[in-house]
Amino acid sequence: MPIDTLATWHQLVERQDASGLDALLDDDAVFHSPVVHKPQVGKAITQKYLAAAFQVFFNESFRYVREIKGERDAVLEFTLELDGIAINGVDMIKWNDAGRITEFKVMLRPLKAVNLIHQKMGAMLQAQAPA
Repeated sequence: MPIDTLATWHQLVERQDASGLDALLDDDAVFHSPVVHKPQVGKAITQKYLAAAFQVFFNESFRYVREIKGERDAVLEFTLELDGIAINGVDMIKWNDAGRITEFKVMLRPLKAVNLIHQKMGAMLQAQAPA
């Protein structure tokens, strides 16, 4: 039975529980960051980026404000405030027949927010790196 991708994603976000990403991501998942030029290919790197995003993005102000859903994809618009900056963005998610995420793309605005997220995600990813 396929995973209910969006319901599972929303549960993980609500609980701020990155541990559920392993079961939700396809082995060949691709992550498109708003601040990294090349797509990040593979489950491990996608999981690493999304786990860092859970810590950077999902504060008490984070809200999904709109959802547009297709048969195997969705666009989720979100808002949050971080360090006094109002951020608006979208998560574009694609999944396969099994419900596993195959592509995750994040887009952000304004430029001030992109720069802030670049700084915070870089620090978070560096902190996750093995010593």
